Order: sequence, then C-alpha cells, then structure tokens
Amino acid sequence: MKIYFPSRFIAAFYVVLSTVSVATSQDEAPKPKSLRIIAFGAHPDDPEFQIGGCAIKWTKLGHKVKLVACTNGDIGHWEMSGGELAKRRTAEVQEAARRMGTEVEVLDIHDGELEQTLENRKTLVRLIREWDADLVFSHRPYDYHPDHRNVGLLVQDAAFMVMVPNFCPDTPRLTKNPAFFFFPDGFTKPYPFTPTLAVSIDDVMDEKVQAIDALESQVYEGGALGGPDTRAKRFGDDPVIRVRMLKKSWSNRHGRIAKKHRDSLIEWYGKEAGEAVEHAEAFELCEYGSKPSKEQLRILFPFFD
Repeated sequence: MKIYFPSRFIAAFYVVLSTVSVATSQDEAPKPKSLRIIAFGAHPDDPEFQIGGCAIKWTKLGHKVKLVACTNGDIGHWEMSGGELAKRRTAEVQEAARRMGTEVEVLDIHDGELEQTLENRKTLVRLIREWDADLVFSHRPYDYHPDHRNVGLLVQDAAFMVMVPNFCPDTPRLTKNPAFFFFPDGFTKPYPFTPTLAVSIDDVMDEKVQAIDALESQVYEGGALGGPDTRAKRFGDDPVIRVRMLKKSWSNRHGRIAKKHRDSLIEWYGKEAGEAVEHAEAFELCEYGSKPSKEQLRILFPFFD
C-alpha cells in the first residue's frame, strides 16, 4: 500500500532536515589544531633558558611543548659529577617542567660527548616524529660548545629525514615538515644570529624566573665554572632574596635581547607596542624544513594580537 503525503509536508520536512544538518556540521566542526612544539638543547637547562617564556605562553593557550636535553649534564658542575649529578639535573628540569606546564626528556648521553652520529640523528628523528611536531627549535651550529654545535647539526640533519618513510621505518614519518628555528647567540662567524621574529615575554617573565629557579645547580651554584662561594657571592642563601636577584639577572638578559632586536619587535607588534616591550625571546627560521609565511608564523606564534 502506498502512502501519500501533502507536498507542503514534504517541503517542511526538508527544511527541518537541512537545519539539523547545518547545526550538526557546525557542532562537529573540528577545533583548531593544538600546536606541538619540541625544543632541543644540549644540556638540562638550555631549552628552559632559551625558550622558557614562549613555552609558558604556548601552554597557557592549550598547546603542547616538550623540552629535550640531548645530554644528561653529568659534568656540568664544579664539585659533583657522574650519575649523581645526572640524576640531580634531571630532577631539576622535571621540576621546571612542572612549573611551566611542559613535558621534558633527558637523553642518556654523557655531557661533553654528544657527537653527530647516525644513531643520534635517528634518535632525534624519532623524537620529532613521535611528538608530531609543528615547530622544532635548537641551537645554531655555530657555538663555543661542541654539544651545542652538534645539537644544531643533528637537528638540521633531521629536518628532511623526518619525512622519509624508509628512514627509521619503525616510527611513522611526518607527512608535513615542521618549521625549524634556532635559538639566539652572540657569535658572528660565519654569520650572526638574524631574528625572524622576537616575542615579548613581559607577561610571563615572573613565571619563567620561577621555572629556572628550579635549576639550582646551574643558576645558583654556577654549574661547571662555579665554585664553593658562587651562591654566597651572587645570590645568598635566603630563598626570597635569591629569587629576587635571579629575576634581576634574567631581566637584564631578556632586556638585552629586546633592545638588540627592537626592530623585529616593532615589525611584529607595531611601533607603540614594540617599543614598549621590556623582555623578549627571539628565534631565527632555519633554511631547512617548512618555510611559513608571515601569516602562518602568526598562527604558529599566536602571541602578537
């Protein structure tokens, strides 16, 4: 038996159906992708020092940041060394990560012995792939410290290989190359650090200081080049005073970066806001990896609005 419906009923039904479809598609529209950032430093402190402010800013916006120390830092103290120091420095960066809201990993490679080997290249490629990175940071390959130089070289060597399916086939390749960036330094040969962008960290400066306060063996005891009087001479033993002094020291450091790269701050924030920035972190886009446009950089660094 056939059932007939009035044409006006059929028309109304399609109106309702189309409304539901639109509402459903709007409700199920994918949210903007959470950015995934991974930063490689030579030692347990380098990534925190170089990118800690931006790391905090990304995590506050719901993005994911991982900081990787490519050595365990086991000779980075004037008094203690070996496994005892490696464990201490790992605990320090874990506490710093807790304060920043980031993740952290320390590779079990001796401090001062990082080499540009195939094994290490594969390790970094796997880490970048596993993190599904949108942004990758490292030292430049021009630096006073061999570990810093080799981190830069290893990350550069990974920049193409992360997409090659038969290199480290045990870890699925990336289908889109991340953008690779360098940390700043003061070296001028073969060419000086040239910022692609500079980011104000005025709003998170106190939080960055609180994070690096956890790195006691380095910021208070002087690391490899300190001595028995370093803490007393520079900071004292009062925890309130030493954090205050640490803030002053790091305010000066990031103030110098802001002053040196003022043109970049003005470019990204505008003249009035750029001139008002007191503390900054800066980064240089590597020639390898993806080459985001200025509009894409504003998405990757969602701080300028």
